[in-house]
Amino acid sequence: ELNIGGGYGIAYTRDEVAISPELVIPAVAKIIKSECQRLEISIPKISIEPGRAIVGPTTTTIYEVGTSKDVTLEDGSIRRYISVDGGMSDNIRPALYGATYSAYLANRTSTANIVKTRVVGKHCESGDVLISNIDLPDDIKSGDLLATPATGAYGRSMASNYNHIPRPAVVSVQKGSAKLILRRENEQDLLNLDVDQAPRQLS
Repeated sequence: ELNIGGGYGIAYTRDEVAISPELVIPAVAKIIKSECQRLEISIPKISIEPGRAIVGPTTTTIYEVGTSKDVTLEDGSIRRYISVDGGMSDNIRPALYGATYSAYLANRTSTANIVKTRVVGKHCESGDVLISNIDLPDDIKSGDLLATPATGAYGRSMASNYNHIPRPAVVSVQKGSAKLILRRENEQDLLNLDVDQAPRQLS
């Protein structure tokens, strides 16, 4: 058996196109067949690990907008900063290695003009940037919801309690019905590992 691993990309942003299995698998199989013939060995059973391609597109993270402010850049243009109620604790990928995502206004429609925007988290870190540059409606305000698609792979699995931020809930949505499958963490969850133990003498 030959396991050719994973890493099959998905579309994280509006400008990206997901890898098509119908195109990739035959191309990979052709290369393996050619190499087996060259080495004069039999063609093995081929397996892959398409976890990200399966799980990634299934999940969308919903953020609530907190505050926003406009910043004048060196070229005189304006960039709007929008803070949300999450960030690097629920999606470390942008801060860790520059992963890119898109976002959409989720709770209503808008016909407002678009504005150059940066979506940032709540963790008091300069690197807590979820989306560095995206065009969003000019009328987004506190309480609005932003949806970030394609967070199913390496979102929840890499989430943490950075700065003691509780992890968000996970809700399954199917055929018009919603079901809570992981509840939101709370303060007590953060304290559950605390131990009230009497001190002992060190030898």
